[in-house]
Amino acid sequence: MFALSSENTFHLYSHPTDMRKSFDGLSGLVHNNLGYNPISGEVFIFINKSRDKIKLLHWQGSGYLLYYKRLEKGTFELPRYDASVGSITLSYAQMVMIMDGLSIRNLQKRVRYTPLETPVNQGV
Repeated sequence: MFALSSENTFHLYSHPTDMRKSFDGLSGLVHNNLGYNPISGEVFIFINKSRDKIKLLHWQGSGYLLYYKRLEKGTFELPRYDASVGSITLSYAQMVMIMDGLSIRNLQKRVRYTPLETPVNQGV
């Protein structure tokens, strides 16, 4: 079952990744190169140089989940980003669009309602 949702945080690793890496190799990249804790519950996305393979590494409770997709034709389209940064944060919608092959370059997010956070009454 695909256990990812909009509640997760997604980090796209900004450098091409050797797809022979598995759980330990990818979690090592997260820890050593990005400085994140790989068992934080966040999702880390890795794409190879030719952009036809993608892996998502996710710690779920008691172990890692590794999602792997290989395209038979075409490439994954990535958002524009500064290559000098270690990773960029993606929304769930952006991650799904990358996986489904939808263009994400000219997207504009529409304004949506967000409730104001009310301060907690601190005994006043």
